[in-house]
Amino acid sequence: MEALRLEIKQLIIKSLDLEDITADDIEDDTPLFESSGLGLDSIDALELGVALRKQYSLTIEANNANNRQHFQSVSSLAAFVDQQKN
Repeated sequence: MEALRLEIKQLIIKSLDLEDITADDIEDDTPLFESSGLGLDSIDALELGVALRKQYSLTIEANNANNRQHFQSVSSLAAFVDQQKN
């Protein structure tokens, strides 16, 4: 699961063009969309969702109430990707 979390961190950096951030700068449980975390916004969420779908062939439903929970942190995204893959 550690390798998957690292892949997701790298995907976040690449897909959102976060030039001043490295994978080491992103903690596994840091909130992605709160100002106390990475401070991503709704446009970032859409771009990240597209990148995740392409990278891992995920099914992400637009109206799914669990999306906010899945996109909470790198750890929650890794659990979601792992669940979708199995």
